[in-house]
Amino acid sequence: MAELSPIQPCLWFDHQAREAMEYYVSVFPNSRIDSIEEYPDESLDEHFAGMTGRVLSGRFTLNGVEFTCLDGGPVFRFNESISFVVACADQAEIDDYWSKLSHDPESEQCGWCKDRFGLSWQVVPANMGELTRRPEQIQVMMRQKKIVIAELEDA
Repeated sequence: MAELSPIQPCLWFDHQAREAMEYYVSVFPNSRIDSIEEYPDESLDEHFAGMTGRVLSGRFTLNGVEFTCLDGGPVFRFNESISFVVACADQAEIDDYWSKLSHDPESEQCGWCKDRFGLSWQVVPANMGELTRRPEQIQVMMRQKKIVIAELEDA
């Protein structure tokens, strides 16, 4: 078994861990599903009831970053207090990730979006700090949903 990264995000899904892994590896380059362990026989423990075929532990890599996930049931849901930053080289890359990750228009603001599983992403230019140095640039960013680099540069 391969060694785990010293720190690794773990994503708790209701029952869509396998679907989410497949989706995320299709979105990001240099990505793969590393392993999937399914729940053991449900007769072993009451907590396993109804979990047959679901993901007990999934390991996947997104563009070189290792993740773990599981199907844990509906007890916990994602919220905006945790998000993942996608640093993009240019507008084309922002547009590409945005089109794949943003599935909830009500949650879009300042480069933040929410995917179809409810996970929040910040899709921003790698040089975001340079593009938001002046008050005028910050005001433009605050009105944006998806970041438009040219608008920040022109501010």
